[in-house]
Formats: sequence, C-alpha cells, structure tokens
Amino acid sequence: MSQVTPGSAPLDYGRAPAPSKGVLWAGRILGVLPVLALAMSAVMKFIPPSKEVAEGFEHLGWPLRYAVALGVVELSCALLYAIPRTAVLGAILVTGYMGGAIATHVRVGDNFVIQALIPILAWLGLFLRDPRLRALLPLRTRP
Repeated sequence: MSQVTPGSAPLDYGRAPAPSKGVLWAGRILGVLPVLALAMSAVMKFIPPSKEVAEGFEHLGWPLRYAVALGVVELSCALLYAIPRTAVLGAILVTGYMGGAIATHVRVGDNFVIQALIPILAWLGLFLRDPRLRALLPLRTRP
C-alpha cells in the first residue's frame, strides 16, 4: 500500500481528462512522423543496399552486415510505438535507439538534428494523445 504525505493526493490515472479532438489529432499527426521515419529507414536497410546506403554505413563506421539487424530494431520500435497499448514502451525504445544514433553521428562529427527530433516528436505526440502521461507529467497545475 502506498503512503500519501499530508497535503498531497495520489495521482488518479483513471480520471485524467480526455484530450480535445484537436489535441488528440495533433498528437496522432506528431506521433505518425517518427513511425514513418523509422519505417522508411528500416525498409532501406532490408532492400539490397544502394551505393548511398553502403557509403553511409561506411562513413558512420558500421559494417554493412548489420543493416538488416538495425532495420529489425527500427521497425520493432516503430511498431511498438504505433500500437496504443505498447506506445510508452515504444517511445522508450525509440528514445534509446535514437540516442545510439546521435552518439554515432556525434562520433563522426555529423549533424544529429533529425535523430534528436524523432524521439522528441514521439514523446510529444504521446503526451498530447495519452491523458495518463499528461497526468503523470503536468505542464501546469491548477490551484
């Protein structure tokens, strides 16, 4: 049983207000962007490698033999995030995966803005469409 300190109330996740239709759709639109980006990147790793993909792997210091495995991880993260029941787990995995991508790009001196935006969009989309997450991380409190 959890204890509540005097003057505080436990979070009631079951009673978090549902988002308005506009906020819900904004969350869905923002949430689909990371899914599309990861899915597109994964598909590029499944097809026979083009010259650009091979050069990209070489530039980043990754052997091309890891392409399919990385594609499986990307697609798994995207699918887990796209399914509402596993969206939080998916967002956590997307964040971790993109953290590794950022580290890889920093190591070779490349720009990493896109790699940083993908998890930001994933969490922002989830925050806008999931009232439980908004209850857990309120941006403002009411007096």
